[in-house]
Amino acid sequence: MAESGNGPLSGVRVVELAGIGPGPFAAMLLADLGADVIRVDRPGGAGLGVDPAYDVTNRNKRSVLLDLKDPDGVARVLDLAERADVLVEGYRPGVAERLGVGPEQCLARNPRLVYGRMTGWGQQGPLADTAGHDIGYIAITGALGMIGPPDGPPAVPANLLGDYAGGSLYLVIGVLAALQHARTEGGRGQVVDAAIVDGTAHLTAMIHGMLAAGGWQDRRGANLLDGGTPFYGTYETADGGHMAVGALEKRFYAEFVRLLGLGEEVPGRDDLAGWGALRTAIAARFKTRTREEWTAVFEKSDACVAPVLSLREAPEHPHLAARGTFVDHGGITQPAPAPRFSHTPGTVRRPPAQPGADTEDIARDWRLPALAAAKARAEPQDGER
Repeated sequence: MAESGNGPLSGVRVVELAGIGPGPFAAMLLADLGADVIRVDRPGGAGLGVDPAYDVTNRNKRSVLLDLKDPDGVARVLDLAERADVLVEGYRPGVAERLGVGPEQCLARNPRLVYGRMTGWGQQGPLADTAGHDIGYIAITGALGMIGPPDGPPAVPANLLGDYAGGSLYLVIGVLAALQHARTEGGRGQVVDAAIVDGTAHLTAMIHGMLAAGGWQDRRGANLLDGGTPFYGTYETADGGHMAVGALEKRFYAEFVRLLGLGEEVPGRDDLAGWGALRTAIAARFKTRTREEWTAVFEKSDACVAPVLSLREAPEHPHLAARGTFVDHGGITQPAPAPRFSHTPGTVRRPPAQPGADTEDIARDWRLPALAAAKARAEPQDGER
């Protein structure tokens, strides 16, 4: 039977042209929300370089194997696009058009299709045709320059800030908004150009407002939320662990100071000239106990202090465990679908899709018998496009 599952997007059909990074993550979000996501894998693969069985960004999807260098493979993708609500691709500008599956070709077959494009630099601009990665995208937007200590280089936030926050999430927002428009009376499909540089820049909106108002200094470690204050940052514990402190408001700060056991001789919260001495005093106190001991001290208080956990430790945190923030599926511990819905909850329904494993089911469910024949035509040796 057709893929249905749970989630508010149940019944929405999505075609994902395989890639890596923010495109697959965006498609995973749509799948987690209940959409029937068909990933078009290419011969030779386009994954993370790990066993596809562990690529969680391909959970809740199904896969068909098609060679887009073969006219028959292109024809099958257009058949899928004709029956889909959304198509997602993450090629460099112009590649989809050259392959024959660009917006013009797909919208000609399905005028109500939402065509989502995921790139780093965007579809236009001097850098549009050049290679890039998360670190470069967040670098030119000013976001990377805000992160890190004042006396050291910028700190690299993995690829969470650019690829996923500035990229995937904005693509999903755009796709859902365009889908709503396409479903209105007289609505039509359109192209969603989601560029990581645009989304990341958009994330800095509040900071730009503060900068214009004189409430933010354009340098690292000198502001309220970038570690510039001694009561918003991280401190090492006796066992080499770390505690995160976010005691910004005065009443939370008072609770923090009380539980930490700072004496009255230390500089006050509003004594900017004494912040260096205050930071030193806070650091010295945290070094007197282990991370576990300090966690117990601040537990369930309003001091806004939390232990800094590793990826493997996070699922065991009592709060996250109680909420089911992480789930185990197919032997893989992974984040549960988010956000949560009262009537149409999302679930992890399927393990990561295996390339081409669902072709027959997709051909039946989407009423595309030619897909089964196309699977046999796809040669498993193509490399990068």
